[in-house]
Amino acid sequence: MILEFPRTYPADEAERRLPDLATAHALLDERAAPLEALLARRRVQWRALTPDAEALALLARTEDAVRLAYARLALRHGSLGTDFHAYHNEGHILEICAGRIDRLCDTLGADGLSLRDGCALMLFGAGHDLRQREAPQLVGGVGANERASIEETQRILDACGFSRERDADLYTATELMIAGSTFDARPLPGGHLYNAADLVQNGGALAARLDQTLDARRPDWRADADLLHARQLALVAADLDTANVAEPFRKFATTAENLCREREMLSGRSLSAGESALPVLGFLTDGQDRFFFELHRFQSEPGRAAFESGKQANASKLKALCMGLRARIAVHGRPESGDQVIAAYRETLADLVD
Repeated sequence: MILEFPRTYPADEAERRLPDLATAHALLDERAAPLEALLARRRVQWRALTPDAEALALLARTEDAVRLAYARLALRHGSLGTDFHAYHNEGHILEICAGRIDRLCDTLGADGLSLRDGCALMLFGAGHDLRQREAPQLVGGVGANERASIEETQRILDACGFSRERDADLYTATELMIAGSTFDARPLPGGHLYNAADLVQNGGALAARLDQTLDARRPDWRADADLLHARQLALVAADLDTANVAEPFRKFATTAENLCREREMLSGRSLSAGESALPVLGFLTDGQDRFFFELHRFQSEPGRAAFESGKQANASKLKALCMGLRARIAVHGRPESGDQVIAAYRETLADLVD
């Protein structure tokens, strides 16, 4: 490990049930069809980059690692388990590894992304959200879920034929990419929100400040070519993770709803109860406005080139959605439940995009 965190995160029940590719295949069966279609398409695209035996073996190992991570997340927090998370499930792997990497590749062109970097980004997409139930604790700016996901992702690499010596650059890259995906949305001390200037030091994706974490833990990191490159990949990975802001507006708005549902579930609030009404309203209005306009920034040149125009196209629509939802709620007075707010949110969205 590069960052040397003080504790480790052992395998949980999902990892013990799915220790290898064979058990993952047995669990997924025909339900792996969306993933297999993606991997087949990616294989055709990327074989042309460097069609030698070593490159094809790397691509095959990457596919196997993505399959195993996909099965683990489906069992742990997705459609095949009992602890469903509305956002952090196997569908999020497809969002990043399919459409967002496609858009990045289209923007960069045929020669803009090496096969090895492409595989690294696929491994990030598959592994960065594997663990979602760790007790919150930031260490060096890196969240507990991210630290646990780093460790599990690297065990997946071990299980799928990667070598910690031969593929040391990919182990380094996955560690820094997943660490950099930690997203800090906490208010400043005293209840103040971040402003644009504060983003240099506080809030948003850790990738923007990963050099500070490395300075504290590996002061000589700038002399290591693998670490320099991994840090650049971490910026791109953070952009892929947060590029929901650039999706077609209905999809972006649905993402917000799913995140809201997941947050209320993790907070122990029922959407049918009155206690969820104001938290849901706040998340879908002030919370989304703050995320979009204050906390979120694309960190890499490739990320900006691929996604910034999509974000800008959504900016005025998000403002309209937030204002429209507030106005719709105000007509009826204080909402009675989170479900009622979500229903009003969907009606307001339909008015904007249908």
